[in-house]
Amino acid sequence: MTIVRSISAFVDHNPIYYSNGFINIEINMPIKLAGIIVLLLASTIAACGTQESNVDSGNRDGILHFGNGTEVQGLDPHVVTGVPENHLMYALFEGLVNKNPYTLEVEPGVAESWTVSEDGRVYEFVFRETAKWSNGEPVTAKDFEWSWWRALQPALGSQYVFMYFPIKNAEAFFREEIKDFSQVGIKALSDNILRIELANPTPYFLQLIDHYSMFAVHRATIEAHGKASDSYTQWTRPENFIGNGMFVLDEWSLNRHITVSRNENYWDIDKVKLNGIKFYPIDSLTTEERMFRAGQLHRTENIPIERIAWYRDNMPELLHIAAYNGTYFYRVNTRREPFGDVRVRRALAMTINRDLLIASVLDGIVTPSYSITPPGILGYQPPTLFKYDPEGARALLVDAGFPNGNGFPKIELQFNTSDQHRKIGVAIQQMWKKELNIDIVLQNRDWKVYLDNESTANFDLSRAGWIGDYVDPNTFLDMWITDGGVNRTGWGDPEFDRLMLIEAPKAAGRDARFAKFNAAESLLMKNMPILPIYTYSSKHLIHESVRGMPSNVMDHYNYKYMSLQAKPAEIAQKDEMQAEGGE
Repeated sequence: MTIVRSISAFVDHNPIYYSNGFINIEINMPIKLAGIIVLLLASTIAACGTQESNVDSGNRDGILHFGNGTEVQGLDPHVVTGVPENHLMYALFEGLVNKNPYTLEVEPGVAESWTVSEDGRVYEFVFRETAKWSNGEPVTAKDFEWSWWRALQPALGSQYVFMYFPIKNAEAFFREEIKDFSQVGIKALSDNILRIELANPTPYFLQLIDHYSMFAVHRATIEAHGKASDSYTQWTRPENFIGNGMFVLDEWSLNRHITVSRNENYWDIDKVKLNGIKFYPIDSLTTEERMFRAGQLHRTENIPIERIAWYRDNMPELLHIAAYNGTYFYRVNTRREPFGDVRVRRALAMTINRDLLIASVLDGIVTPSYSITPPGILGYQPPTLFKYDPEGARALLVDAGFPNGNGFPKIELQFNTSDQHRKIGVAIQQMWKKELNIDIVLQNRDWKVYLDNESTANFDLSRAGWIGDYVDPNTFLDMWITDGGVNRTGWGDPEFDRLMLIEAPKAAGRDARFAKFNAAESLLMKNMPILPIYTYSSKHLIHESVRGMPSNVMDHYNYKYMSLQAKPAEIAQKDEMQAEGGE
């Protein structure tokens, strides 16, 4: 088209083309200039009316265009850990149960029913005969038995392995204290019945097994591309992939998109209204928001803070902000000096002015956090053992041997690529310089390098966030057991482990259980291997044509509930205003 030719001539050696509703550039120019050209082109195409937008074609064809934050690390449910991966897992796989996005209560999945023993320790799941893998083979109890054995292999390196520890002897098997898997409380009694025996009653167990780390994988496919304990093998490539979810993997174009389409072998496919989903990895919040305005996305993973006021004033129906079961914090590598000294860690925590940070950088849409667990989960209240106290922090630093910051080494704070992470890092960097006279170097890392650095303890301080995997305080606390897969701080405490792994599970009643949690969390925050900063809110832009995507504290989606409607005239008019949207 004329627009493409004129812009391509303008940038000369940077071919630009428009295909399937998406802008593509072979970049031979500075990235910033390339970004400007992309956004100009996207806005122009949307405005000129000569090309159908992704939203328009998606509404017609049933294809959801989904902003997914960043490139996924992989598609193996026993290995991945991130929120972008989470969105793919629930499209490509299904567990024993599903979660209702409106109530967050569990619903039948692969298992059509289950029973629980009177003492709350034994579950028997009855599999539906219509559950199938995407290649048409039946999904059986033996698939789950083998998959859970795989997840417990130490060599696999599952960072969510602690999710299995409520099961009898699962932790002992993982730590190789027992070798015989038959002693673990996981047993396929037949193709259609799976028996799970727990070490102690676990009130949240049904919520737990909805997490993707406890999904089944296709054994023959795994073994065709390596050993069961190998991670990141070729089995997750589109040409090899076999799952049991609502969708199958069609295309994985690195750093561009991942495309899935309907799995016609899914047992409940008649209730799936979407024909497909296209997931876009977009690190830049600014780029993502402009793509949304240009009609390239139905939904964004986030939204730039500075754009919230505009949407509140002009298009509030597109802005979805809700309480979120998650905490934003910094991990501290206690293996590295000077962070082996708890006084240093506490001094850093006490000189973050959370109220000022939230008001000046985060537009007041989140709340300060002084512990890892968000307040109010099922009535649980976390301890508050410190406050913003620069004078007290300076005294701690003097005691640690760094008066006025003298002799304090230059340390690095790493964060994964995000405008918001950078802004928060800059603000905290300035606070620490002002109050403690210490220098912090900010290091931006792409997602995979960031995760690799965390898993190998190659960091001083690391930006982190934890989103509850189920509705219970346990999901925020059991990750800090000694050598836990997502602990990554080097910190551990035998008393904390005892409270979490022994005392809390056998506590009689919720109040007694929460008291054990509070004692454990108090130990965590006295030792400060993490610096809590704020409790999340979820922030998305969602087009009005999207149905079945309600806000909830888990920010959880069940694609079976989703649909797209063709835009009525009033939405089309608002789209024109959106495309013009103020800067």
